[in-house]
Amino acid sequence: MADLAPDFTTASADIGVKPTIRRPTPAAVGMAVWLGSEVMFFSGLFAAWFTLRSANDPWPPAGIGLEVWRTAIFTVLLVASSGTMILSHRAAERRQMRAAIGWGGLTLALGIAFMANQTVEYLDNGFTMDSGGAYGSIYYLLTGFHGLHVVLGLGLLVFYLTALRTETDTPGFRLATDWYWHFVDVVWVAVFLTVYVIG
Repeated sequence: MADLAPDFTTASADIGVKPTIRRPTPAAVGMAVWLGSEVMFFSGLFAAWFTLRSANDPWPPAGIGLEVWRTAIFTVLLVASSGTMILSHRAAERRQMRAAIGWGGLTLALGIAFMANQTVEYLDNGFTMDSGGAYGSIYYLLTGFHGLHVVLGLGLLVFYLTALRTETDTPGFRLATDWYWHFVDVVWVAVFLTVYVIG
């Protein structure tokens, strides 16, 4: 019975049809490799957090309190920005540039709001890297490096919106921007759960 099955490979070769090979763009490959290295970087910071937490009692030290509920609200806004980024990316794929720019602009605004809250939190904290001991050091390292990544993401979003406006965007650049922004959001969820929920 197996011999009676049609040989589609031979048939397609006979009529000159070549199989389509889809290769990832250099931008997508580069972003995937870079994000892989960033995962390892943040894994080291999380490992340091839990190592210090296990070696210090109490944790956090007495007198240190964080604005959990306010930060939770801005966490929801940052996670929502992943949704607006998806909508912008899909609109750009359909060449609906006005919608893509609108959703991308909202993503940018949500990211700026998140960073504004982090700035306010840093100003309101009653401790610094020096005065907070091991807790202060790892708190500012973990949240600060994430904040730096958000700022880089905001810069990338500005380039993304500029490319959409001038119609010089490419699928690879859109995909790289999309992946990076989702990465920033996922890392923050892990930071929020680690620092503000588990403590």
